[in-house]
Amino acid sequence: MSSQDIPEENLPHTQDAHGGAVTKTAGDPFADPGLPPHEPRIQDIDERAAQRSERVVAFLFLLSMLATVGFIASYVSVPVDKSIYVFPIGHISALNFSLGLTLAVALFCIGAGAVHWARTLMSDVEVADERHAISAEPDVKAKVLADFKQGAEESAFGRRKLIRNTMFGALALVPLSGVMLLRDLGPLPGTKLRKTAWSEGKMLINQNTLQPLRPEDIQVGSLTFAMPEGMKEEDHDFQKEIAKAALMIVRLRPENIKDKRELDWSADGIVAFSKICTHVGCPISLYEQQTHHVLCPCHQSTFDLSDGGRVIFGPAGHALPQLRIKVNDKGYLEAMGDFAEPVGPAFWERG
Repeated sequence: MSSQDIPEENLPHTQDAHGGAVTKTAGDPFADPGLPPHEPRIQDIDERAAQRSERVVAFLFLLSMLATVGFIASYVSVPVDKSIYVFPIGHISALNFSLGLTLAVALFCIGAGAVHWARTLMSDVEVADERHAISAEPDVKAKVLADFKQGAEESAFGRRKLIRNTMFGALALVPLSGVMLLRDLGPLPGTKLRKTAWSEGKMLINQNTLQPLRPEDIQVGSLTFAMPEGMKEEDHDFQKEIAKAALMIVRLRPENIKDKRELDWSADGIVAFSKICTHVGCPISLYEQQTHHVLCPCHQSTFDLSDGGRVIFGPAGHALPQLRIKVNDKGYLEAMGDFAEPVGPAFWERG
């Protein structure tokens, strides 16, 4: 049966936007349906129920604060290389898991607390307003301000101090999570890029045999790779340290060495240069015996090991750093200190 077949007196009666009774007109599909009668919530009529809701909202905000503190604690204390097993995901980074979990809880609790506050304690009376022109008239502005004040009063923001204070606490702490992430932008490198694992008295260890090098182990025209004494591949920071300390050793005839400092820093014609290209840090491994040139395989920067490791071709910006070496009392090659200049690509602190 359609609405046209229902007698007008039997049509439902509801309230309009202003609380007046509205009767649906038969045959009019655009008739104002009005608003259903307002039904109060239990929090509206029972102060104890309202206080329970208030405590729930405050608890969620407090939980958010604790989760934010947990985020910061995890960021500082959980090792980067630690992993944990989480069913059913499997083995994952403990740091990523703790950061994601604590931040998710912090944000969720703020949102859940705000939703619970709005649904249980703020006024839920439906108010309809007439459409108006885009440009607000002075009386409309006054009405907006009055509605805002009324909404603030109905939200109990000023009266529910426990909710207000815990919400401020949660909102104040959550941004600290983002501030902590800025920690990865620093600290400044300081002198870390200027120092390597080489120091005075450290013997040159053959990177293939892991044995100390003697002058007789290196033949004229050969290329040997070395690392500092005491460095082990199983060390946690091996890759980081070898990226700065990797060394290539070449034996030249003293009369073929053109640079005076290079000759002074050599031992029986054996010269030691950084293996790291000064362009973008690629390892150099291509040696031309006749010309004493080494070539970087990445971008073809070419260095002359008989002339102070200077650049003779390619995009590299400066010569390869040389390590000063000598033969110790036991007949082994050892360093007389660290590189005189930073190894690898040029950087803003280099001077």
